[in-house]
Amino acid sequence: MDLFDKLEGRPGPLGEFTSDGYGYYTFPKLEGPIGPKMKFNGKDVIVWSVNDYLGIGNHPEIRKVDADAAEKYGFSAPMGARLMTGNSDEHEALERELAEFEHKEDALLLNYGYQGIMSIIHALVDRNDFLIYDELSHACIVDGKQLAMAEKSVFKHNDMESLEKQLARAAKKMKPGSSILVVTEGVFGMTGDLGKLREIIALKEKYPFRLLVDDAHGFGTLGEDGSGAGTELGCHDGIDIYFGTFAKAVALIGAFVATDSRVVEFLRANVRSQIFAKSLPLPIVVSARERIRLIRENPQWREKLWENALNLRKGLRELGYNVLPSESPVTPVLTKGSTGLCTRIMRVMREDHGVFVSGVSYPVVPRGIVLLRLIPTASHTDEHIQKTLDAFDTIRDIVLSKESVAVGSGIG
Repeated sequence: MDLFDKLEGRPGPLGEFTSDGYGYYTFPKLEGPIGPKMKFNGKDVIVWSVNDYLGIGNHPEIRKVDADAAEKYGFSAPMGARLMTGNSDEHEALERELAEFEHKEDALLLNYGYQGIMSIIHALVDRNDFLIYDELSHACIVDGKQLAMAEKSVFKHNDMESLEKQLARAAKKMKPGSSILVVTEGVFGMTGDLGKLREIIALKEKYPFRLLVDDAHGFGTLGEDGSGAGTELGCHDGIDIYFGTFAKAVALIGAFVATDSRVVEFLRANVRSQIFAKSLPLPIVVSARERIRLIRENPQWREKLWENALNLRKGLRELGYNVLPSESPVTPVLTKGSTGLCTRIMRVMREDHGVFVSGVSYPVVPRGIVLLRLIPTASHTDEHIQKTLDAFDTIRDIVLSKESVAVGSGIG
């Protein structure tokens, strides 16, 4: 059978949306400066779907640094992979600053979060090892698992009994030269709950393993200094390998891994997505340094982010909505319904109320469930929150029913 004909016959679980809903439900175009108000289909909308948590994507100091760095270096420099000709003092300085920020010995800069963690998992474990991961791990971890040659197993979401069962199984099968890597998330991006890092780390007293934490949503938003979920939970030292991305709170491209110096030295020479890829352009690296500096010097941004998140949740709950018990700024609203309900909510909110929200249904969540994920930022105002709550109040008859109010707090 011709490959192209075969592809046409199997569009995949999201295929119908990328065709019929292209440009609206999928691949929508938000235009204008990044912020809590942007344009969609030519209309002003309050946006709750952009991960610019700290509201720095359009910060004037950062915009000036971006412009100056682009003028000084252009976007071609440095040319080549860092292993060959793409290294610079700026890249190395950013790595030192990230290591200091994360209270680790060293850090390695990565071009992208998704490909970065895939390659890190691939590099860390071999065919003699065991890889154990949370069932609600992000797709990048699942794809990294696919690349890894280790024996893989999954534990139920944040279920320590399930994890211990897999650890005990792996420990019994270990041979000389075998190792165990446990992978979880600091913040689970759809539901907003934190990984049970303290409980996982406590299991090190019984089982020999190392812990890798993907903290994409926690980096910059959690902990008294913004260093993430481990600091928030008081167990940061127990995280052996900390992974963060610039795509959320830093509002940029790029990522990093922070860990022991000997591990960074190994990864520097073995993470294939970096060895065989062009280095991050200097304007991005220079901008990242400035953004990290500003995040560290402005804790009030995190305070405002949390104030907005808590006010939004309080208002939604008072309206009768089932807001999942998120431990992060992620604000998920869960109800029963079909894909049709999901798309109807998004359209009514956007067209009738000027509020841009994103929703997901099957296959992202189980059948019969609709999850609306709102992302508050430090730049949202009380007026934005109130207008959004007014819109949710108006559409209650669409969203809520006796069945939807009874939906439980978990989606796994």
